[in-house]
Amino acid sequence: MHGMEDAIQHDLAARIAAVVDPRAGLALSEAGVRPRVTAEGGGVAVSLATGYPVATADLPALREAVAAAVAPLPLAGFELVPRIAAHASQPNVALSPRVRNIIAVGAGKGGVGKSTVAVNLALALAADGARVGVLDADVYGPSVPTMLGLSGRPDSPDGKSIEPMRAHGIEAMSIGFLVEQDTPMIWRGPMATSALTQLLEQTLWGGEAGTGASTLDYLVVDLPPGTGDIQLTLAQKIPVAGAVVVTTPQDVATLDARKALRMFEKVQVPVLGLVENMAVHTCRNCGHAEHVFGEGGGARMAAQYGVPLLGSLPLEIAIREQGDAGVPVVASAPDSAAAQAFRTVARALAMRLAARPRAAMPIAAALA
Repeated sequence: MHGMEDAIQHDLAARIAAVVDPRAGLALSEAGVRPRVTAEGGGVAVSLATGYPVATADLPALREAVAAAVAPLPLAGFELVPRIAAHASQPNVALSPRVRNIIAVGAGKGGVGKSTVAVNLALALAADGARVGVLDADVYGPSVPTMLGLSGRPDSPDGKSIEPMRAHGIEAMSIGFLVEQDTPMIWRGPMATSALTQLLEQTLWGGEAGTGASTLDYLVVDLPPGTGDIQLTLAQKIPVAGAVVVTTPQDVATLDARKALRMFEKVQVPVLGLVENMAVHTCRNCGHAEHVFGEGGGARMAAQYGVPLLGSLPLEIAIREQGDAGVPVVASAPDSAAAQAFRTVARALAMRLAARPRAAMPIAAALA
């Protein structure tokens, strides 16, 4: 009898693991979720420990999908417990004590909206309930301060460490806070790398203590565009849990994105997926949808290189306008189609990362 109960539980758990997250379109099993099923009052209670955050507003749809998976048995209880772990980064790079997961956002060339994607993804992860920061590593054109409506210089409590700036519920640090605006910067690889590793290490991410609850879940790093010496060195020095490559649909842009994929491969940084930006434009007057830069470039490239396409983002004037005004679209118009597209990409990204191997715990932490 007991064996039969076990078999039923096992079957139910497998059915729940196959449930598709309504926002990301990925099965729970693809994010490494192992459901716990227990009998409760003639029905079943389901507990999901997820390695990624889920906004409260998204729970009813997920609960409904789980209820359909266990039918005809009634769903007597449902809980979701997000526990965001630190995931393994490239070998021989020390992990950051204040940040669980660093996500690098790169692009093979400029002009593909990489910084816009980085900032809105950070805001989307925060909207799901994670503790998030964004580090603007774009030494050629730091645009994160403008996009987040931040100005001035960050405080330094002791002359060594730096307090991150805060906007729209996320923490931010930028090379742009430390250099005069409109000053042309002439960076060489080693200069840029030492400035950025300093910013990463000396910023008090997640509050004073830097341990326990004050750790950031995700730090989104906006890399400089391109795949030259600076990008390569940065990707080697910063402990990156996963990278995202931004491209636009036309073939010429996907060729550049290919270089970015190869670069991350070279330094053993796992690529979580591609984001296709400016994929489709919907006319504000007549509602006609048009693929201005061609169609399906991201999907073709994802298939060719065996990396997931995390999602496609619209070409929409509001995205640029809100970014220029310092209130990115995910913060300023959370219910808009554009903001929802960013939320979908962010969930897919967090789910892909959740399935990756966890970071080895430092010996000192394990003994504590």
